[in-house]
Amino acid sequence: MDRLHLMSVFVAVGEEESFAAGARRLGMSPPAVTRAIAALEARLGVKLLNRTTRFVRVTEAGQRYLDDARRIMGEVDEADEAAQGVNAVPRGQLTITAPVLFGKMYVMPVVVNFLQRHPDMEISALFLDRIVNMLEEGVDVGVRIGELPDSSMKAIRVGQVQRVLCASPEYLAKHGVPQSPQDLAKHIIIAANTVSPAVEWKFSSEGESSTVRIKPRLQTSSNDAAIEAARLHFGITRLMSYQIAPLLESGELQTVMANYAPPLPIHVIHREGRYASAKVRSFVDAAIAALRAQKVLNYQAKNH
Repeated sequence: MDRLHLMSVFVAVGEEESFAAGARRLGMSPPAVTRAIAALEARLGVKLLNRTTRFVRVTEAGQRYLDDARRIMGEVDEADEAAQGVNAVPRGQLTITAPVLFGKMYVMPVVVNFLQRHPDMEISALFLDRIVNMLEEGVDVGVRIGELPDSSMKAIRVGQVQRVLCASPEYLAKHGVPQSPQDLAKHIIIAANTVSPAVEWKFSSEGESSTVRIKPRLQTSSNDAAIEAARLHFGITRLMSYQIAPLLESGELQTVMANYAPPLPIHVIHREGRYASAKVRSFVDAAIAALRAQKVLNYQAKNH
């Protein structure tokens, strides 16, 4: 059998963790998929998959081969599209990732517009408040907030936000405006996305860093809930500037201690290859243009 065909069958089964699901994805019969995997393992002399009646999992050697096979298949697709040149149009499956609220507010409009313009495209959007390993999880394009570690990914800066302290004007009028991290001990604190009884907030100002341990009166499992509590004049919370942009604009919330909120860069990142596939190139270009046009994503906090 053709080596690239065997490789594509293995990638489908490995990613789906099922022979039947891999067969459906490829439009093949389950026996044909089983024969292809057997032929590949015989060719390599290595067991790639552990099979039971309940699941299929890649072996350690299979995981290494899966990572390499994904890369090779991607480069083959990119080479085909490079040969087509300007005639290449975005088609196929694209997986993207971004933080939850950022994805909802700023990436989803890009996704919808992109899909409307390119009817041969399908997109899986992973909006998660954790760092996604793009290679291991098969993600093509990501949006990251914060400094980036060194990697093989290509990164394009599209803006900046800040992690800001905020409260309602009514709360600040009643309880006063904190001027330093130590002043927070006198205030009611709302903390989002935490389950620990105490929270450490790190601050930086003029190159000096400090950490303050606080005990929130209210802890929430979501940023939305913390925003609502602050809007209802309960206390001070700490969020990304883009998450509260509409409320800052309307005056329902105000930022405090702006000099303790250094900028955090926003990047669009994708795997860097010799060629950029039409689908990745087109989506990245669309995301860059849309995000750079957002005034909120070049935010500079100010004290009110």
